Amino acid sequence: MKYYRELIHKVMLEKGYKYFTGDNYDVNIIGIRNSDTDGKVTNKFDDLMTISYKDENGNFQYHEYSCTTDPGDDWMENPWVKEKGCAVLKPGQYRGSHKLRLHGGKYLALGQKKPVTVYRDNNRNDKYEFDEASCDTGVFGINIHRATKYAGKTSTNIDKWSAGCQVIAANDDWHEFLDICQTAREVWGNSFSYTLIESKDII
Repeated sequence: MKYYRELIHKVMLEKGYKYFTGDNYDVNIIGIRNSDTDGKVTNKFDDLMTISYKDENGNFQYHEYSCTTDPGDDWMENPWVKEKGCAVLKPGQYRGSHKLRLHGGKYLALGQKKPVTVYRDNNRNDKYEFDEASCDTGVFGINIHRATKYAGKTSTNIDKWSAGCQVIAANDDWHEFLDICQTAREVWGNSFSYTLIESKDII
C-alpha cells in the first residue's frame, strides 16, 4: 500500500471534508490523483482508489486499488462532447453523488446521480488543462467502474476505459470494492459520496 488510512483521514479533516466513522460499512470512497505526472496524459492507471470503513466489529478497514481519475488519450483527442471538450473531474467532495446501478446497461457499478464539477479540456494535446474558467457542473455520467471484465486480469492502458470516469484497473480489485459497496448499501441505502484529492495534498 502506498498510503494508510489515518493519513487519508487527516487530509480529509484538514480540507473540511466529511469522513464517515459510523459502524458497519459507513464507507469513505476517496480517489487520489497522482500529482507527480504534472498533468501529463500518461494513459496509465497511475492513480489510486481507496475505500475505508468500520466493519461489523467496529474495526477500521482500508483498501486501495490502482485506478485512473483522468480520461484516457483516446477521449482527450476525440472528446465525447466535442463542443465542450473532455471531462476531467475536479478535486473535491461530492456528497451523495453516486448510486449502485448498471454502467452502460451492462454491469453493476457506481453511477453518478447528483452533479459534480469537471474541467473541460478541449485543446487535444498531451496535458490536462485544469482551467477554472472551463469548469462545468452537472450530471455527465462520471461513474466509478472497472476496466477489464476478465477475472485475474489487470488493464494497463486507459485508452477508451475513461472519458472522465473513475476506473479501477484490476478485475479482482473491482469485485472486492463492489462487494464492500453492496454491503454498505444494505445498511446505509443506495447513496455514496465520492471525494477526489491529489497526492500532493498528502504529506
